[in-house]
Amino acid sequence: MQVSRRSVIAAATASSVIAPHARSKSRRFTGAWPSLAAGYQTPDWFRDAKLGFWAHWGPQCIPEFGDWYARNMYQQGDKAYDHHVRTYGHPAQFGFMEFLKDWKINAWDPDRLVGLYKKAGAKYFVAMAGHHDNFDMFDSKYQAWNIAKVGPKRDTMAGWAKAARDHGLRFGMSNHLSHAWHWLQTAYGYDPEGPVRGLRYDAYRLKKADGKGLWWDGLDPQELYTGPQGDMVPPEGIDTIKAMSAYHEAHSGQWLETVPPHDPYFVKKWLARTQDMIDTYKPDLVYFDDYGLPLEQAGLDAAAYFYNRSLDWHGKVDVVINGKKLDDLQRRAIVEDVERGFSDHLRPLPWQTDTCIGNWHYDRPLYERNGYKTSKEVIQRLCDVVAKNGNLLLNIPVRADGSIDEKEEKIVAGVGEWLAVNGDAIFATRPWDIYGEGPFLPVEGMMNEGDAKPFTYEDIRYTTKAGALYAIAQEWPDSGFLVLTCMAAGRPQRKGRIDRVELLGHGQALDFELGIGGLTIKLPGARPSFTPALKIMGEGLTA
Repeated sequence: MQVSRRSVIAAATASSVIAPHARSKSRRFTGAWPSLAAGYQTPDWFRDAKLGFWAHWGPQCIPEFGDWYARNMYQQGDKAYDHHVRTYGHPAQFGFMEFLKDWKINAWDPDRLVGLYKKAGAKYFVAMAGHHDNFDMFDSKYQAWNIAKVGPKRDTMAGWAKAARDHGLRFGMSNHLSHAWHWLQTAYGYDPEGPVRGLRYDAYRLKKADGKGLWWDGLDPQELYTGPQGDMVPPEGIDTIKAMSAYHEAHSGQWLETVPPHDPYFVKKWLARTQDMIDTYKPDLVYFDDYGLPLEQAGLDAAAYFYNRSLDWHGKVDVVINGKKLDDLQRRAIVEDVERGFSDHLRPLPWQTDTCIGNWHYDRPLYERNGYKTSKEVIQRLCDVVAKNGNLLLNIPVRADGSIDEKEEKIVAGVGEWLAVNGDAIFATRPWDIYGEGPFLPVEGMMNEGDAKPFTYEDIRYTTKAGALYAIAQEWPDSGFLVLTCMAAGRPQRKGRIDRVELLGHGQALDFELGIGGLTIKLPGARPSFTPALKIMGEGLTA
């Protein structure tokens, strides 16, 4: 008797949610926020790590045209649509799935790439398990559209995991798949105007039977594109952009975290895929690209499953889950992530910001116009985040063939050069009384880093370790002097006794004066790195 994929998924999710593993004598965590919060504490390895690198790599990198390509190529008027028609043809004839036919990754060398990141100071590495395009970047039992079976036909996730662990890094996986059900609906649309107005794109037309004798024989395009979700793309010919905007507004926001109202199978399949990747690759970190956790109860069940599996593997919860826009209870249950944004205060609980030197998916035009962040800009973000009790997860976009370009390699090397000199002020540190001082005052929140003004030499960030206080200036002062105004007379941070001040990478004691206006330090003429980090030693400075 033939068993359907849907029945296999239903059985897998039903059994695993109730009893995650036979060896577990008791289920410590349940799929509820209070249960997750009551039994969780951020592990020290994550608090000490401070810096992770990320490979945001998938089939949307093939056209090398930046983010959200699989969605935007189906929206007439979008620059991705124009590029697609010009380069590949109309999306009714050449849809997103066609990129997979000839995808090769002949330049992919995970050991070399992770080695570069390790040399640059990374303590953990994260690989993307699947984006909103619904394609699994691992050998998935529950999604036939995956990189081990389609396109490259290699289990790249196993390669990433081995490379990370061979280099002594913690290994993480990012899961963006929960949004596919609404994000990919543009593939069911059509041009609202022009010579082929009303001609449905490939997702609407193609069924499993249509693949007979073709490269995708045996695969169902609806399993990739998720199937049409109710009236998200109205049949009477309304522009998909307007249709999606109206639907989002009706659901109180533009980033849906709800379950699909007409497709419970999508949720069951998502949970099965998530548990499968956890069991197969045993990650130390799972990053969810979601506000809170994905898909309501399914996300809570996935989190409980991961924590319970950690108990099986380690005898303790030694793993991290990232989610976004958390409330106070949720911040005690998982580690909050702030995407491409800032915190305006020192946070009491560990957190993470994730950003990219360019766009998330590889973007050839950005490379050509030299649009990447510089090494110094990366380090400035790292120092700001670490001083506020956070980590930085940095994406280095990967080309379709598995390589990174020479400009990216130079940026990575520059980060490593700074950390080779000043890493003592970053790794395994803890926050001080205040995160810092200076005129840089970012707006709290996500997706706003482009609005921030540049850092200056007056922007100082503080960290502590083993009784020492570190003061990191975000630029070199032209005057040759740094003034730590937080130590001015009458300020709470003017405490203890200062015996010695050093510039990391210099090694000699520096002249300093503790006056009414603060601690003034004379810097040497030589600059061992592109921004200075000071080590201040004495008694009671960090008490």
